[in-house]
Amino acid sequence: MNQPMPFDVSVLTPVQGVPAMSVVIATWRRPQMLQRCLDGLLMQTFDAHRLELVVADDGPDDATHAVVNAFAAVAPGWRVRYVPVRDTQGPAAARNRGWQAATGDIIAFTDDDTIPAPTWLAEGWRTMTSPDEAGGMPPDAATGAVRMPLPMRPTDYERDASGLTRAEFVTANCFVRRAMLEHIGGFDERFRLAWREDSDLQFRILDAGGRIARAPHALMHHPVRPAPWGVSVSQQRKVFYDALLYKKHPQRYRARIRPVPPWHYYGMGAAVAVALIALATHLPWLAGVAAMVWLALTLRFTAMRLQGTTHTARHVLEMLWTSIAIPPLALYWRLRGAWHFRVWFL
Repeated sequence: MNQPMPFDVSVLTPVQGVPAMSVVIATWRRPQMLQRCLDGLLMQTFDAHRLELVVADDGPDDATHAVVNAFAAVAPGWRVRYVPVRDTQGPAAARNRGWQAATGDIIAFTDDDTIPAPTWLAEGWRTMTSPDEAGGMPPDAATGAVRMPLPMRPTDYERDASGLTRAEFVTANCFVRRAMLEHIGGFDERFRLAWREDSDLQFRILDAGGRIARAPHALMHHPVRPAPWGVSVSQQRKVFYDALLYKKHPQRYRARIRPVPPWHYYGMGAAVAVALIALATHLPWLAGVAAMVWLALTLRFTAMRLQGTTHTARHVLEMLWTSIAIPPLALYWRLRGAWHFRVWFL
């Protein structure tokens, strides 16, 4: 039996039995994107009378509430719940509030910037209720496919975002049994950005002996969101949470996320440090050599990021500037994360 939730839950449609699946969407002040996602849910081939929608609004606002109300009014059969997450803590915490308020035995997670294919839930259900090849128990979790359309010559940001389509397990498209979420305690709310919290959930399911299946036909479309010029610089703060993931799962992190530290960043940082020390100790020749090493590494980094991407003047200038800024910022956030989480993390 579900325990009363320590937060407000608005049930916008009548309760009629226990749903087969609950769709949980964590959102934060993007009502237009949420509307697009909910439009996709209206097209699902799965029996709507067996479905529940829980929208966890991380930073509640009237526009988002109105979108959920509108869905409840035009979605016959769906049970709809709106959860205002007033103690805003990030997407991991919002998803926890969402699945804790849900009543289905299978939780389907997605994000507000996705567009589910019409058979998304039907295919997810089929995978989650099918025994393994040996005829054993159905999986404890499943991960679907993500498609992210890109132009022929994408920007570095677009190409980086498309890594979501190759990830092993993403909350933009996954299904998890409620019993497993309860067993492992849901998402770790220390991950306060949308970064690595899904890998942490995946690794803890595996550590608990759970089986994760692939649902390649449970398709989710994920258009690339627009981003400002130089966005890759601000994204470096996400590296802070790599340290937490590494502390919790060092072997899995090295095997599945990053096999080796970013030595080229450390090389650039060392070159800058040597140049500054050389200048302070009146060794201009050494400072010049170190500066040339830094320049060579920076140009190499820029060229690597430009390979296979658009070569417009605007993008080339962006790559040059951000290739200068990224290494020191990435190292700062890595070291800050290592200090904060008390882990030796390079």
